[in-house]
Amino acid sequence: MIRRVWREALKHKAKRYPPAEVDPTIAGHSNSGGDGRKEIIRFEKVSKIYRMGDVEVPALREVDLVVYRGEFIVILGPSGSGKTTLLNLLGGMDTVTSGRLVVNGWDISQLSVQELTEYRRTQIGFVFQFFNLIPTLTALENVELALELVDGGGREKAMRALEAVGLAHRADHFPSQLSGGEQQRVAIARAICKDPPILLCDEPTGELDYETGKRILALMQDINEKQGQTIILVTHNSAISDISHRTVYLHSGRLAKVVRTEKRKRAEELEW
Repeated sequence: MIRRVWREALKHKAKRYPPAEVDPTIAGHSNSGGDGRKEIIRFEKVSKIYRMGDVEVPALREVDLVVYRGEFIVILGPSGSGKTTLLNLLGGMDTVTSGRLVVNGWDISQLSVQELTEYRRTQIGFVFQFFNLIPTLTALENVELALELVDGGGREKAMRALEAVGLAHRADHFPSQLSGGEQQRVAIARAICKDPPILLCDEPTGELDYETGKRILALMQDINEKQGQTIILVTHNSAISDISHRTVYLHSGRLAKVVRTEKRKRAEELEW
């Protein structure tokens, strides 16, 4: 039944746009090498307003932002600044009120419900603060389920994802038998197993202790550099910005500033 529902979604084709031009300002900046980078995300005057009866609550206000393929972006801001709203829009879990949002050629500001489903399945990997693992499935089965909802791929591909996060030896363990750090690594394996071009991470270290949090960040840095996936990480922890290519600061729903990291640190070097 689940597979049939997802296959129905594939019948709806999303509106596509041609590849973006190479951005000369980031060529050679990434640790991945000196080749030119192409944009993968573009916000154009994007606003999001929530309506509660007659009251309008602006969560994002005319945000303009471009993210380039292979970047590691950290988004910082106080509570209520719009960080989660921005992430929800990128993840296709919410829709823009006005403006245009293009992600890897998909104009998601114009997509139908069915097209948003296909977009989430093929373009985005999610890593959440609270892991969101299914407690009655083993680590391997949690990862397998993500593949089943996309296009299959089987146990072998799921096991490769667990191997990539160093948890192959815990594949048959249930979430209750895993530490917090191990559960988050399973969640990361679930996110990367379908090879999405973009990983969205919402406070991925928020429920972890200091040393475990740094190990999770080191894993994400490794994924970004070796697999080339674009990572957007939302956090309250300003120290994490030192491993990013750029840090985006939000305040009261507006983009306050974007700062390039001149000398990136290894995750193991972070202190907070």
